[in-house]
Amino acid sequence: MSALLEPRPPRLQPMQMADVDEVVRIEQQCYEFPWTRGNVVDSLNSGYEAWLLRDQDGRVLGYFLAMLGVDEMHLLNIAVAPEAQGQGHAQTLLDALCQIARSKHCLQLWLEVRTSNVRARLLYQRYGFDEVGLRRAYYPAANQQREDAVLMSLALTEPCP
Repeated sequence: MSALLEPRPPRLQPMQMADVDEVVRIEQQCYEFPWTRGNVVDSLNSGYEAWLLRDQDGRVLGYFLAMLGVDEMHLLNIAVAPEAQGQGHAQTLLDALCQIARSKHCLQLWLEVRTSNVRARLLYQRYGFDEVGLRRAYYPAANQQREDAVLMSLALTEPCP
């Protein structure tokens, strides 16, 4: 196959205001309690790390938003479009997050994940995150209930996976 016919790999780029509607659409497809348009806009306005993964046709495959702290980065949100799941895009996004955190001299990555989100927890564990705590009643749940979050951490003192 010639180089001209080979598919180009997805590309990572900073999220812009023009991307918010597509991000919110993916949020609504992926989560029972998605971030609102206002949540995404506020994150961009606050200068959080906000990155997209696009396919060769410019469609958003996934994204993440993360907040820089003192010596640490906190992953606030990550999602891969349902039609693009299972293709390694979450790994690509985590790799980018890890690189960005290291470039900002972070020593630790943090995240919360629903206790019921076994698929994500396994992904994070395979990536090297450790389960280090529990945040009780952290997430909204059905019937006005709350769900616990598992607090996970990844030390950046070793190379990222």
